[in-house]
Amino acid sequence: MGEGKLPEDPVICMSFVNTKLRDCYGSLEELCGDFGIGPRELCGKLERAGFVYDEAQKRFR
Repeated sequence: MGEGKLPEDPVICMSFVNTKLRDCYGSLEELCGDFGIGPRELCGKLERAGFVYDEAQKRFR
């Protein structure tokens, strides 16, 4: 289901990931597997931009 690479811009990436999590994936790990990035790596990239992953809501905020 992956479409290649995640967007480089952290704001666009966060929005893209949240949309994919809502519409296509059951977990962050599943999404990361399809896009070839580790969950820690993705969370770190987005945390540096000020976003944190809310596991209960399955989205970054």
